[in-house]
Amino acid sequence: MTPTAPDARPALDALLRVERTAFRLDLALTAAPGETVALLGPNGAGKSTALRALAGLLPLGSGHLRLDGVTLEEPATGLHTPAEERPVGVVFQDYLLFPHLSALDNVAFGLRCQGLRKAAARAAALPWLERMGLAEHSAAKPGRLSGGQAQRVALGRALAVRPRLLLLDEPLAALDARTRLDVRSQLRRHLAEFEAVAVLVTHDPLDAMVLADRLVVIEDGRQVQSGTPAEIARHPRTDYIARLVGLNLYRGTAAGHTVSLPDGGPELVTTEELTGAAFVAFPPAAVTLHRERPDSSARNVWPATVDGLDLHGDQVRVDLSGALPMAADLTPAAVAELDLAPGSSVWAAVKAAQTRAYPA
Repeated sequence: MTPTAPDARPALDALLRVERTAFRLDLALTAAPGETVALLGPNGAGKSTALRALAGLLPLGSGHLRLDGVTLEEPATGLHTPAEERPVGVVFQDYLLFPHLSALDNVAFGLRCQGLRKAAARAAALPWLERMGLAEHSAAKPGRLSGGQAQRVALGRALAVRPRLLLLDEPLAALDARTRLDVRSQLRRHLAEFEAVAVLVTHDPLDAMVLADRLVVIEDGRQVQSGTPAEIARHPRTDYIARLVGLNLYRGTAAGHTVSLPDGGPELVTTEELTGAAFVAFPPAAVTLHRERPDSSARNVWPATVDGLDLHGDQVRVDLSGALPMAADLTPAAVAELDLAPGSSVWAAVKAAQTRAYPA
């Protein structure tokens, strides 16, 4: 069957339902023209399954996929547009450049597949290499390119066919830390100029925060939260997201400025006033540790046991167990002064002003 006629729907309107052995993806995904959406989630959450379904490499069991108002896939009517006929560009994690082709011919490959003759395809591909800053490497084969250069060739190849949907599968994962910084900045610029929809899959929260306009967090094949990077970072709603953005997160029942935790857990005092189910979050840097119960203005104080210590940037991340398991960030000097080690008994304190409470 051929795609149905266009209508006035969002640029991307997808309901991705895929059944696999012991796993089900059920994800609604929409996006506006020019929007970059990042799919985040733990391993096995369904991110790659969603990307393969959008690309047409994995058929939907039910649901639909519409792009610019054109229905590309709808199992209920038997419609499935093959991957090669979809206006979709893909940048794979390992780029999948053809080793026997030059950078220019790699970029021209998709244009050749669209029916252009070699000379015309190469002429159309050259401006994309120039846009990627790689014109002087047009004759180089992938084996002679750096990781960052190969990534830009793969991006140029995906963009040269002028896709209406650009899919990026962990596009920076293969780069070293220094190259990643530069390429992330360049990729952000290219995505900002891209007029259609881009969907990015990544495990790296910094990549998602920098590159995407909106984050969609997936766990167990379903969306658990969606919003701008700032919204997600400020109000995480699952433990995975809290770890991702570096926050301690708890769910309980609020009554005024107090949130009671379940199963007889302690109470948390906050500056916000709420009623009903609520989350409370605070960063590890807000936690202070003491060998004796502190005589301070902190409204939240609990005994705890040090479970582990790990270097976390220029801080030491201290994992704590007890009535309220949490992470605390201390300077190496503070760790030494407190003589902390696994098994140490301490008191943890957090000021109410450093917590953030919001409805669950």
